[in-house]
Amino acid sequence: MKNQHTNQLFLLVLATLFISTSGPLGKFIDLPSPVIIWWRCVLGAVFLFIYCRLKGFNVKVNSKRDIPTLVLSALLLGAHWITYFYALKLSNVALGMLSLFTFPVITALLEPLFTNSKLNLTHVILGVLVLLGIYILAPEFDFDNTYVQGILLGVFSAFCYAFRNLILKRHVHQYNGTVLMFHQIALLSLVLLPFVFTMGTSNITTEYPYVLVLALLTTAIGHSLFINSFKYFSISTASIIGSAQPVFGIVLAFIFLNETPTLNTFIGGALILATVFIESIRSKKS
Repeated sequence: MKNQHTNQLFLLVLATLFISTSGPLGKFIDLPSPVIIWWRCVLGAVFLFIYCRLKGFNVKVNSKRDIPTLVLSALLLGAHWITYFYALKLSNVALGMLSLFTFPVITALLEPLFTNSKLNLTHVILGVLVLLGIYILAPEFDFDNTYVQGILLGVFSAFCYAFRNLILKRHVHQYNGTVLMFHQIALLSLVLLPFVFTMGTSNITTEYPYVLVLALLTTAIGHSLFINSFKYFSISTASIIGSAQPVFGIVLAFIFLNETPTLNTFIGGALILATVFIESIRSKKS
């Protein structure tokens, strides 16, 4: 049991690292956000379908009653991704990712409405600590500039992400996490197709290596591992541990995009990592 918890915790942290690459990639790729997401979904769906066939996973929907919630979760995922990428382009990787990470607080407060669990005071306290870390990390800004617009879009993206995760929780014991991710991005590939014709995708010839990384590492592998973690952790636990994403993203942005972190970035990042460590220990004991 101890080894299983350690292994699943490692996979959850690994998923967090892989998903965090979306910040630098979303900022760097020179394509309209809906078009980036479309390519991400199409290529990711191909990768996941091949993986499901190799592993012998059944990709069919088990019951028609599952269709409405699977469709809703896919639409929420699409809204989350698009608004998040716009937030990155309007501000920077640090601010875009950090505004998104209000979602653990949103998740902790909403989870009792979706499950039989009670509101966990520890989750609320840790969520507040994450918010404090985000407050320290965020630079001063003027409400009239694009940074504020990026923050608002990031928070809206957080709501979409929290709702999507809570909706998916009911399906993780009936479907493999990879299968759930395949259904969502395959549907989004169809929903977002009109944007390809209206916004254009001519730059894909120079951007395809980065789009491939976004589709395979970030989407197919990272999100599948994250969804699969819902079998072993509560959504709140997975969300709070996932709060390490901004720290990973800021480090990657520094290495690849020359976005230099400030002293506040180190202080706030340390606070966020502290909440991740506390929740890791607490979830193990429970």
